Amino acid sequence: MRQWTFLTNHARVLVQIARDPGVRVRDIAAKCMLTERAVQRIIVDLEDAGYLSHERRGRSNHYHVIDGKQLRHPADSGPTIAELLAALLR
Repeated sequence: MRQWTFLTNHARVLVQIARDPGVRVRDIAAKCMLTERAVQRIIVDLEDAGYLSHERRGRSNHYHVIDGKQLRHPADSGPTIAELLAALLR
């Protein structure tokens, strides 16, 4: 039987950051069942695509989700990241 999921790892990471903008990479990795390195790569992907930014606060990062960005895939055009996160964070 083929295994698949509804959400990508990128979506899972973004949801964790939206829940807690001060979350540590280690905690995201544990909650998403990914390696810390995979989470770091995903965060870079999200920042490079303009969906996420971060600032250093002392020894930790504080993330900011760019709510107004549109979803990437043409078939998903219309909803914004904020609308997607609103549905996933209920």
